Amino acid sequence: MSRRLLGGAVLVVLLGGCGVPVDDAPRRVRPPAGAFPTAVTAGPTAAAGRVTEALCFVREGRLDRAGRRLDSLPGIDLHLQHLLAGPTAGEREAGFASALPGTVSVAGVRMNGTLAEVDVRAAGEETGRSDEVLAFGQIVCTLTTRRDVDRVSFRRDGRPLDVPRGDGSLSRAPLGALDYAPLMPVR
Repeated sequence: MSRRLLGGAVLVVLLGGCGVPVDDAPRRVRPPAGAFPTAVTAGPTAAAGRVTEALCFVREGRLDRAGRRLDSLPGIDLHLQHLLAGPTAGEREAGFASALPGTVSVAGVRMNGTLAEVDVRAAGEETGRSDEVLAFGQIVCTLTTRRDVDRVSFRRDGRPLDVPRGDGSLSRAPLGALDYAPLMPVR
């Protein structure tokens, strides 16, 4: 019987040494490197819901994600409408803004396989906005968070449109979030 007690005591001591260390205070955990981690963390903008809708806004001059908790993920049209509506009051308090108003006028979106084709109208020349790259980045980074969208292309009057990428170059080819990596926060 004493052998069992001794074996049990050794087992308890050994198992007590395994596991996660305890800190005296909370600490930040850095997510793995990458353009955008696939998980959207709940922040001050997230409320109760079953799924998280990711929206890319501008914060501190860079593209950054906000997550909204919803009962179900919306279709691509409604998802884009949520982005175009801009940040909520809580998101604005958290520092989120939008470069879309006055920069890019979206007429609609349609799916072609896993490619989202966004139709845009010409923005007025009098807007004075210089953050067009952030506006297109918001659309690309928002839509490519969806499982059904791999890339995003832009069209105006039925023709492919050259849009700015994160490095300032123009592209007519379909774009993904990595095309805007220079404008994303380092995590």
